[in-house]
Amino acid sequence: MDISVVIPLLNEEESLNELHDWIKQVMEEHDFSYEVIFVDDGSTDSSWEVIKQLRNKSDRVRAIRFRRNYGKSPALQCAFQKAKGDVIITMDADLQDSPDEIPELYRMITEEGYDLVSGWKKKRYDNKLTKNLPSKLFNATARKVSGIKIHDFNCGLKAYRSSLAKSIEVYNDMHRYIPILAKDAGFTRIGEKVVQHQPRKYGKSKFGARRFVNGYLDLMTLWFLNRFGKKPMHIFGLWGSIMFLLGLLAIILVGAIKLYDMHHGNPYRLVTESPYFYISLTMMILGTLLFLAGFLGELITRNAPERNNYRIEEEF
Repeated sequence: MDISVVIPLLNEEESLNELHDWIKQVMEEHDFSYEVIFVDDGSTDSSWEVIKQLRNKSDRVRAIRFRRNYGKSPALQCAFQKAKGDVIITMDADLQDSPDEIPELYRMITEEGYDLVSGWKKKRYDNKLTKNLPSKLFNATARKVSGIKIHDFNCGLKAYRSSLAKSIEVYNDMHRYIPILAKDAGFTRIGEKVVQHQPRKYGKSKFGARRFVNGYLDLMTLWFLNRFGKKPMHIFGLWGSIMFLLGLLAIILVGAIKLYDMHHGNPYRLVTESPYFYISLTMMILGTLLFLAGFLGELITRNAPERNNYRIEEEF
């Protein structure tokens, strides 16, 4: 099969028929073999009924329904594992992503050798203050942290080589960082394509301003896990040792100053009356705790079942 089109959705009953017909038209014009996988993420409207009607009309329609709303990342993860196409295309169900982009995205994967092609909505129809400006700041930070030079990490319209989609784990809200997950998994041929952004025709956006806060936290999590996930002692042990040694040297210095004053008959006070003693002691305690955290992290890592789960591309 050439293409699997994956469409996660939440309460999009108005747009589903139109979106399906649009995809069908594009696929038939280019003679693609395809399937459309709808993932109903706990919709409370009649979205599931519409999907069942589409299934009755076409055996190319497949569907997954969650019992409750889990989020876009779990929806993509489940669909990726069930997709049969050589190339997997993801798009939103609100008609803001154009199916007319599918043939070129498919060509870039199959002919130009990309593992992943991300859409870039260069011209957007969203609110500039609440979406466009925060999105630009978010993407600039993601580019800086990841080193991946694409403009729109969070664009729902993406194309994946099937082996990539089945090699990564998309969890929590990590759908925003699939290019980073792909790079961490060894799929480095990542490109982008300027795509048309359609004005919203039905319903309203399901994402609020909170996603930007969560997005930065998730980005820091990804960075940390990629850098120190398999070697936690390298970060916790290092900084724990530094803090402990600095605290120890400071306590020695406080004691040496008191001994010096006693020896020369200068006024002095008890070591425990000095605020520097407690600051030093706190540093030593924190350093010990950080070192222990690194040690426990190493124990957990060494006993993790996936500790030697390496992705092998070819083998003779």
